[in-house]
Amino acid sequence: MIFEDIEQFVGALPAYGALIGLDLGTKTIGLALSDTSRLIASPDVTLKKAKLSTDLENLKKTITAHEVAGIVLGLPRNMDGSEGPRAQSTRAFARNIDGPLGLPILLWDERLSTAAVTRTLLDADASRKRRAEVVDKMAAAYILQGALDRMKHMKADRL
Repeated sequence: MIFEDIEQFVGALPAYGALIGLDLGTKTIGLALSDTSRLIASPDVTLKKAKLSTDLENLKKTITAHEVAGIVLGLPRNMDGSEGPRAQSTRAFARNIDGPLGLPILLWDERLSTAAVTRTLLDADASRKRRAEVVDKMAAAYILQGALDRMKHMKADRL
């Protein structure tokens, strides 16, 4: 199932299991993973995009290896909140992986995630080559951490 409402997404998740964050680019897919208690996101790998069957196979390997319970997929909205071609492509990707992966998927607003990560890497004086190697998986971690932080606040609000 695909969700845009985080409360519905959380309701569809089992109590245990990591989450995987995805930053879908035109040529790559950045992956990040949370711990099983869903507190901290860590960059994992950057996959070169291929045909859908290959992308699914690579995602399934990671999902199985890390006991992933749900997917947080960055939705690239424009600054005014509207959606352009990249958002449409992301929605299509979500529909294509929904059935085969069988996990709840949250579409999470990722505005400025890549810019924030790039700024952090520039501040750390990372070379252009190094930034290119890590920006996608770090953007995925940034997206996933945003969702994890919101989930933590939701839990605190209920107490």
